[in-house]
Amino acid sequence: MINLFKYNVSTPTQHIDDPSTNDNRNYDYSQHHESERAEYPLIVDMVKQNSRVIDLGCGNGALLALLKREKGIVDFGLEISESGVAVCQERGLNVRLGRIDERLPFDDNTFDYAICNVTIQMVMYPEVLLKEMKRVAKYQIVSFPNFAFWKNRFDLMFNGRMPRPMLFNYSWYGTGHVHQLSFSDFKQLVDDIGGLKIVAQKFNEPKDLFRKMIAAMFPDLFYLLGIFLLEKQ
Repeated sequence: MINLFKYNVSTPTQHIDDPSTNDNRNYDYSQHHESERAEYPLIVDMVKQNSRVIDLGCGNGALLALLKREKGIVDFGLEISESGVAVCQERGLNVRLGRIDERLPFDDNTFDYAICNVTIQMVMYPEVLLKEMKRVAKYQIVSFPNFAFWKNRFDLMFNGRMPRPMLFNYSWYGTGHVHQLSFSDFKQLVDDIGGLKIVAQKFNEPKDLFRKMIAAMFPDLFYLLGIFLLEKQ
């Protein structure tokens, strides 16, 4: 499996998505000040220099800090975890505490980009989140784990239970992933909301040529995570 989650944390033996050390319904970032994820460079490539960017569900601010460093963005973030906000502010980032799946405290078109990285599946009202991203920004970048990934399908088929590969071994009752979705589900949401166009989509590519060819033919089956760039019409 592609390793999408490479962390450089303050305690190397700990992992932010380890159910024995962290509850992802209420993340504690106090021991996880740094993180490096494989999708970060793909998202950075989608953002133009010196843009106004809001990161919704920004966690410890690692992505915002990277965008600020590499693209010179004007940064803003919203995060529901108090420890996440504290870590972000220690970084010097403009982040405040707040929910992201309700009306956002910003005027229309305040930002060039609204980003929601691997968080849309964790909010109660994902449709409200995407509508608000559309309202406050010209471009929207949304990434999420693909619940239709082949390992999930096999787990459900052969074990007859809520698939666990995409839950990082959390139990179905003890995870913050409350709205699992596939790439097809997300495209349907975009159509339902209207006024948005998918202008680019990227995936974490397998390294070997054969797996890359198979994944390209059957993306819903063999890509673990997708990143979608949308534009308001």
